[in-house]
Amino acid sequence: MAWAEENAETEQGTAGAEELVGAAGKETHVRAAAAAEVPAQAYLVFLVFVIAYFFSYFFRSTNAVIADDLSRDLSLTAAQLGLMTSLFFLTFGAAQVPLGAALDRFGARFVTSGLMLAAVVGALLFSAAQSFAALALGRALIGLGMAGILMGSLKAFSGWFPPQRFATVSGLFLGLGSLGALAAATPLAALNEAFGWRVIFLGGAGLILLAALGIGLFGRQAPGADLVAASDRGSLVQVFVSLDFWRIGLLGFAVTGSMFAYQGLWAGPYLVDRAGLEPIAAGNLLLLMGVGVSGGYMVVGWLADRLGHARTTAAGALGMLLVQLVLAFFPARSYPELLALLFLLFGLFGAFNVLFYALIRLAFPLNMTGRAITAVNFLGMIGSALLQWLLGVVIGLFPTSSSGGYPAEAYTTALLVTSGLILVTLAFYWPLLRRPSDIATDEG
Repeated sequence: MAWAEENAETEQGTAGAEELVGAAGKETHVRAAAAAEVPAQAYLVFLVFVIAYFFSYFFRSTNAVIADDLSRDLSLTAAQLGLMTSLFFLTFGAAQVPLGAALDRFGARFVTSGLMLAAVVGALLFSAAQSFAALALGRALIGLGMAGILMGSLKAFSGWFPPQRFATVSGLFLGLGSLGALAAATPLAALNEAFGWRVIFLGGAGLILLAALGIGLFGRQAPGADLVAASDRGSLVQVFVSLDFWRIGLLGFAVTGSMFAYQGLWAGPYLVDRAGLEPIAAGNLLLLMGVGVSGGYMVVGWLADRLGHARTTAAGALGMLLVQLVLAFFPARSYPELLALLFLLFGLFGAFNVLFYALIRLAFPLNMTGRAITAVNFLGMIGSALLQWLLGVVIGLFPTSSSGGYPAEAYTTALLVTSGLILVTLAFYWPLLRRPSDIATDEG
């Protein structure tokens, strides 16, 4: 039996006003008796998509390790480095707007693998770049090519796996895929010292191509999981006029944006300039940050099921806010063990960003879920792009040292900017917590 058909039949008419925890429990109860063994093909589909997501996470995080080499080799300023790195998320985010409709219309297999070919071209261009413009174009194409992997995966899994296993499968997928951030830490630093960043991106182009071929060959749609007709998908306007969408989405903008702004770029310079660490030692802490992200993805769903999605999301945002405030004034050179703990917690609280998808999923009817999720993802990726660039501008306002690094005050200011943004958006989100049940309903 196709799980997508079962899902459509049993969830028909699900409204945004349902209680998040109650709705999830009802889904499990109703479908438990109908659950059958997951076909072997489903695990192959999972494998090819998780490999692709590993590379997506790897390439979004590389610049934190190779930032100094890029700046030196191509004479980049902090603003140029931030802008170039942000282009991954800018093109990634912009692609989310048409992506939801494309996935519903054509399916995940060909949309995802086709987009990944742009990342192959981007990695090749990046590896050969001799100017800021070529580097920026390569980075932008990599972001565009990776734009369909997460949403395409969730689309594919909804057909292959029964609803009562979907949260577990999604959490495992995100946890395994986020190991790409670990590979983009100490291992990347060692490879960079041995071979240089150009060779890494040249080899990466070949690996991305293989991953795309894997999805094209084996990432087929589940039997009976019919594509949604255009007349049944709902309007994106209905998403954007919802006040609750903006409460959830803007907090996602701040939390997801600051997480990837630091993990993908500015955490590396912070550790080198402010903590005085060598590249390998800085890579070790970035690796620890990635461990926090991966571990967080594994447990955050369990926490949300017990504490409520809205409350758990707020707790994660508050934790991210507090960690950034501590890092803003922390004497990083004096307490390396505490610095390591802070980076672990940064990654852990950053992983709570996965809950924005769970919140928005039950805020809209089933036929609009794809549009709503991609819209939230759009805000998170645009937040990542804008904050990576903005922090580069902020840090670049301070004079460099003789070695080319930036003073501690530059990073204090940057961290105050992102923590302040989280505080403002968390205050806007707060009315969701005052409701009698843990829900996200439409006030728009």
